[in-house]
Amino acid sequence: MRLRAAGAVLVAMMAAPGHAGAAERLDGEAIRRAFEGNTVAGRYAGTNRPFSEHHHPNGRATGHNRGVPNTDACWTTTADAVCYYYGPQEKRRTYCFTVERSGALYVLRSRPSGQINGMATVEAGDPDGWSRSPASWTCDGLLSRAPGRSHWARR
Repeated sequence: MRLRAAGAVLVAMMAAPGHAGAAERLDGEAIRRAFEGNTVAGRYAGTNRPFSEHHHPNGRATGHNRGVPNTDACWTTTADAVCYYYGPQEKRRTYCFTVERSGALYVLRSRPSGQINGMATVEAGDPDGWSRSPASWTCDGLLSRAPGRSHWARR
């Protein structure tokens, strides 16, 4: 299974000599370039539960979190983070993360706490076929109307 392989890669990379200190913090544009059209797969810190999400250019995130299929997940970038939101505006849950990259390893840190939320790899395209199902939701991108918050909000 692809997630087990990704988990093994993450553990091996974290244990590799010279891993510490080699991380590069990505800005929002670099995060968008890395994630858009690709699949971010990894494990949550603490629980070691898997996630795998294909990041569509239209803002949808198909895949799963902790084995639960996404039914309304959306993603966007800000000046310095990636944000995910779930549900209609009146009940929306939003989670934002800064992203650090060290080689093929991406570390997602909760914003604003800075605690590590998960570690992942970025796989080209949609290797797990998350986008094969017809789109059952759209993303409005309205995390904030504040200038510079989101390239989706300006579209």
